[in-house]
Amino acid sequence: MGRPGHGLMRHLRYPVSVAMLLMAATLAADPAPIVQPGKPGEPARELTAEQAIDVAVSSYSPDDVRFMQDMIPHHQQAVEMAALVADRTNRPELADAAGRINLSQRDEIEFMEKWLSDRGEAVPDPSDHAAMHTDHRMAGMATPEQMADLAAATGTAFDRLFLQLMITHHEGAVTMVEELHEQPGAAYDPVLFEFTTDVTNDQTAEIERMHAVLITLSDDPRAGLKAGFEDAGRAILNLALLASVPRPPGFFDPENPASLPPEQPEDDAPEDAPEDVGEDAGNGGKEPEAEGDEEDEEDEEDWERRPLLSFSNTDMAFRDDILFAGSYHGFNIYRLDGEGAAEQLSSVVCPGGQGDVSVVGDLLILSVEETRGRVDCGLEGIAEDVSSDRFRGIRIFDVADLSRPVQVGAVQTCRGSHTHSVVAADDEKIIVYNSGVGMVREEDELTGCIDETPGDYRTALFRIDVIEIPVRDPSRARIVHSPAVFADPEDGTLAGLWRGGDHGDHTQETHSTDQCHDITVFPARNIAAGACAGNGILFDISDPLNPTRIDAAVDTGFAYWHSATFNNDGTKVLYTDEWGGGMMPRCRAYDPLDWGANAIYDIVDGKLEFRSYYKMPAPQDEQENCVAHNGSVVPVPGRDIFVQAWYQGGISVLDFTDSAKPVEIAYFDRGPVDEEQLTLGGYWSAYWYEGRIYGTEILRGIDVLSLLPSDFLSANEIAAAVLADQGREFNPQQQRSYDWPAEPVVARAYVDQLARDNAFDEASLADLDAALDLAAAALREEASDPELADRLDTLAASVGTGAGGEIAEKRRSGLAETLRGIAGRLRHP
Repeated sequence: MGRPGHGLMRHLRYPVSVAMLLMAATLAADPAPIVQPGKPGEPARELTAEQAIDVAVSSYSPDDVRFMQDMIPHHQQAVEMAALVADRTNRPELADAAGRINLSQRDEIEFMEKWLSDRGEAVPDPSDHAAMHTDHRMAGMATPEQMADLAAATGTAFDRLFLQLMITHHEGAVTMVEELHEQPGAAYDPVLFEFTTDVTNDQTAEIERMHAVLITLSDDPRAGLKAGFEDAGRAILNLALLASVPRPPGFFDPENPASLPPEQPEDDAPEDAPEDVGEDAGNGGKEPEAEGDEEDEEDEEDWERRPLLSFSNTDMAFRDDILFAGSYHGFNIYRLDGEGAAEQLSSVVCPGGQGDVSVVGDLLILSVEETRGRVDCGLEGIAEDVSSDRFRGIRIFDVADLSRPVQVGAVQTCRGSHTHSVVAADDEKIIVYNSGVGMVREEDELTGCIDETPGDYRTALFRIDVIEIPVRDPSRARIVHSPAVFADPEDGTLAGLWRGGDHGDHTQETHSTDQCHDITVFPARNIAAGACAGNGILFDISDPLNPTRIDAAVDTGFAYWHSATFNNDGTKVLYTDEWGGGMMPRCRAYDPLDWGANAIYDIVDGKLEFRSYYKMPAPQDEQENCVAHNGSVVPVPGRDIFVQAWYQGGISVLDFTDSAKPVEIAYFDRGPVDEEQLTLGGYWSAYWYEGRIYGTEILRGIDVLSLLPSDFLSANEIAAAVLADQGREFNPQQQRSYDWPAEPVVARAYVDQLARDNAFDEASLADLDAALDLAAAALREEASDPELADRLDTLAASVGTGAGGEIAEKRRSGLAETLRGIAGRLRHP
C-alpha cells in the first residue's frame, strides 16, 4: 500500500495544472462585454460587473417607497385623532386605545422616516395629508369635515364618532398593505415585509377591540346579546315568539348540534411508539389491529368528509296547513295548527344542498347543486370527477302521502340548481325557472355542458333553464329552453351586462353577471325580478317559456345581487345584496349601511328607479354572520311591509310604503351561536303565512312569531293582513297578488292609516267608526240593511277624495272600495 492520499494526489495533479493555466489565460485576455439593450432601434450600453450586480439586487421598489411615503401621513392622522380623546371622554377603554395608537403610530412613523432616509428617498411631512398618492377615502382617511366634526363632539357622540373613524382608518391601513403585497416585486425587503405584516396584525387586533367598545355604545337592545346555542340572549320588539321547533333527529349531529368547526382527532399513540413497523414485525409487516382502531378510523373519516352546511336548514314552502322545510340534508314536513305549533309528519334524507323547495299540488320541487348529490339520494357522496351517479339539478317528489314522499322525477342541469321559481302551473304542466350558480359540470358527465370557451356560444354560463314538468308524468320533466337573458340586444354578446370588478373609487367589488341567484316571478303582473349577481333585472314573462329583459340596474355598493321581492301592486321591487356570501359578519358597527343592504326601486314606465337603501340597524358581533337575505311581503292593505331574515342579525320587519324612507317597525334577534367562533347560523328565511311569521333558523330549527299592535301597526291592520287571500300555496320565488275581503276590519285598517296621517277630522272618524260598528253587527247576523248600505256608499264617496299625497290617495281609494263592498254585502247577505 502507498502513502495515504498519494494516489488521489496523482490523479488530481493534471487537472489542477490545467485549471491554473486556463485562469491565467482568462486574466490575460480582455473581459467579455456586459451590455444592456436600449429601446428598439437604440444602441446598447456597456455595464461594469458592479453596475450589473447593482441593478439585479435592488431590494426595494417604487411601490415600496410610495407605500412608506403614504403611510407616514396616514399614521399621523391617527395620532391627531388620538390626541383629541383625553379632553372629550372619560371612558377608560378609549383612553387606553388612544394611548396604544399614539405610541405605536409614532414609533412606526420614526421607523418609516428612517427607512426612507437610509435609502436616499424623500421623507414627507407627516402632517401633509394631501401629499398621499392614494385616494383618501380608499385609505380610510377621515376628511377635513369629519375631523372638524370629531373635534367639536363630546361625550358619547365623540366616543361613537372616534371609534367609527378610527376603525375605518385602521381598515384603510390594512387595505394599503394588501394592495402593496399585490404589486409584483413589492415588499421584497425582509424588514419591510415584516413591518407590513405587523401593521396588518396589530391594526386588525385593534379593530376588534374598538368594535367591541363601539357595540356597547349602541342603545339598540340587539347589540351585544349573550352568545349561546341554546341559551343565547334575546331581543324582541312588536313581535311575540309563539314556538321554536328544533331540528328533528337525523338532521343534526348530536355530538355537535351547533355545527362548530370540529377539531381534528389527536393521535392517541404513546409518544415513544415506533413511527412505523418493519418487515420483521409479525403480521407480515402490517400494523397490528388494536381493538377500536376500526371505530377510530371511522371517526377520523367522518371528521374529514362532513362538509360545511351538511345539516343546515334552508328555505320553506307552504300548502294549506303544511310546511315544507328545506335543508342541505333533504327536507322535513310539518302540519301547522295556526297557533304556532308544528307537528312533524316526516323527514326525507336526500343530501345535495341547497335544498330550496317549492310545492304545487302534490308535487314538491327540490333544488340540488352540490357535487356530492346522488341520483339515489345516497349519503356516501361521489369522489369521482365524472360519474353517472351524480345528481345536480331539480328533484321532483310526490307528496300526496305526506308520511312517505316518493321521488318521481329529476332533471339534470349543467350548473345544478341553487334556487328555482314556479312560473306557471295548471292541470297539465308546471313551468319552472332554474338558477344554477355552481361550476359547469364536465361534458363527459352531462352532454351539452360547456364551460366558458371563447367564441363558443353553447356555454352553460349566462343562461337560465326553463323546465317543463308534466303533472301526470313528472318523470318526463325536461329543459325546454335555456335563454341567454344577459345578452347584448344589439350584437348578441352573451356577457351583455356587468362584467365584474369595482365601479371606481369608494365602490364595491361586484360579481360578474353570468347567473341569476333568485328570480322572483309575479305571474299576475307578467313580470319577474331577477337578482342576477352583478345586476338587478326586470323581466317580461308574459310568455313564460321566453322571458325577455325589460331593464337592468347596477349598484356601485352591491357585491352580489341575491334576491328580490315586489310589493303587492308590482310597482316596487326590493333587491338584497349578499355581501360576503352570507358567511361573514357584515353588520358590524362600522360596516357601511349601504353595503349588504336592501335597495328599493320604484318601477316607472318599465324602468327601475332607485329610491333608497335599508339595512338592519343593530350592530352585530364579529362572531355573527349577518347580511340581507330572504323575506316576504306582509299583506297589510294600504301599506308595503316586508319581513326579512338577516342570518344572525335576526328577523327585521320594515315598512317601505314610502320608497325613499323605509323604517323598521319590529324585530327579533338572538345572540351569536358561539362566543368565540364565527359559525354560520341565524335565519335563512322569514315569511308571512296565514297570519304568522315563520323563520328557518339554520342551526336551531324553525321559529313561529306573530305581530303585535304598536304605534307602527294597529290591531286592525294586523287583523286585515290575516284575512288576506294568499291562495293554497306559498313558494319563495313566486308572488301572488293579495286581495282583501270586504270586511269592516279591513276598512278600519285604512281608517287607522289615514287617521295616523291626520287625513280625517274627528267628526269624520266618529261617523266612520259608528257606521262600521253597525255593519259588523249586521254581517255577524247575516242581516240585510239597505239603509246602512246607502250610508256606507255615501261615506265611500266622501272619503274617496281629500288632502294628502299619492300614498293617502291609494288608501282613500282602498277604503272607498271596501266600504262599497260591505254595502253590497248588506244589500245581498
